[in-house]
Amino acid sequence: MAGLLEGITVLDLATVGPAARASRWLADYGATVVKVGAVPSRQGVQIVPVYYAYGGHRGMQRALFDLKSDEGREAFLRLAGTADVLIESFRPGVMARLGLGYDELSARNPRLVYCSTSGFGQDGPAHEWAGHDLNYLGVGGYLDVGQKAEGGQPPVPGTTLADSAAGGMHAVMSICAALVARSRTGEGTYLDVSVADGVLQLMALHLDEYLATGVTPGHRHTMTTGRYACYDTYQTAEGGWLTVAAIEGKFWANLCRLLDLPQWAERQTDDTVQDEIRADLAAVFRTRSRDEWTALLSPSDTCVAPVLSVAEVVADEQFAARGAFVEAHHPDHGTFPQVAPTLAGQERSARYELRNGEVTDTDSLLAAVGLGAGEIIEMRKIGAIA
Repeated sequence: MAGLLEGITVLDLATVGPAARASRWLADYGATVVKVGAVPSRQGVQIVPVYYAYGGHRGMQRALFDLKSDEGREAFLRLAGTADVLIESFRPGVMARLGLGYDELSARNPRLVYCSTSGFGQDGPAHEWAGHDLNYLGVGGYLDVGQKAEGGQPPVPGTTLADSAAGGMHAVMSICAALVARSRTGEGTYLDVSVADGVLQLMALHLDEYLATGVTPGHRHTMTTGRYACYDTYQTAEGGWLTVAAIEGKFWANLCRLLDLPQWAERQTDDTVQDEIRADLAAVFRTRSRDEWTALLSPSDTCVAPVLSVAEVVADEQFAARGAFVEAHHPDHGTFPQVAPTLAGQERSARYELRNGEVTDTDSLLAAVGLGAGEIIEMRKIGAIA
């Protein structure tokens, strides 16, 4: 089965972060993704992610250019002239100063979808700020509405949520929408993807409430921020944890019946007794292990599920049934499992061959856009490509 994005060529100038996640998903959907890096200098080699990060760049190609040299820049422009998508994550203005901004590239390739990913966007008073995931979650309000540690310290999330969902997925959706529009108009476009802007979409329920009512959300303000005992986490006998999210009345009634707490079934959202309900739930959950409660409650329409460790996640029967992990082989590091492409609408391989990070496809890619062997050899001699 052909990939849904088969025939689409993507040039990705990012090493890590939201853009790298975006190109990972585009490649998983069948796009031809070329990772574009810098020519190694005499002082050292280009920094690249560890061999397993971002799927080990499975299914991707790699090309190296000295974009500060006229020859390297021109070689890259030849490649960009036939591409469908370009993704970059330099500081705002860097690509334009290199002579590789949207205006320059679209003049050569009007069909190009040019996606700039950055922390705070291409304009505004914070557009030149350096930042990472935690910064974007902070300025977008995410860290403020969650449960605080002692002393009121906002939590440090255990995953790079902003880079992945607010940045990477934001970029993928924007790129796919631009490609659909191009199919109608024949013209590409420029996409200004800001991770901080993406966090606002993750926070839209809370932000829209504040904008409409003036009420500031926070921990235990609404159902999904823990206001009620029916939406919380509880510890079990051996120290494990359960998530309870019995929002609908029928699920809450089922839970109360199975926990032998029928007195609370009709008082799910009674603010005057939430401490008592929470204490009763906590006491009952401490009488059995996490796995015992999971076996009893999870299949019984209660919206109860266990909190799994990373090691337990990769051994979980549900994820195994969904084919969530596949086999990968690396020439230097052998065979190991990795997270499979999450692909709705197409098949995926059972095994992926990864490549040594030092291998490049520069020669074949440039030959495909019309450069002769002599030109390629000369450019390599002067350090314009590698």
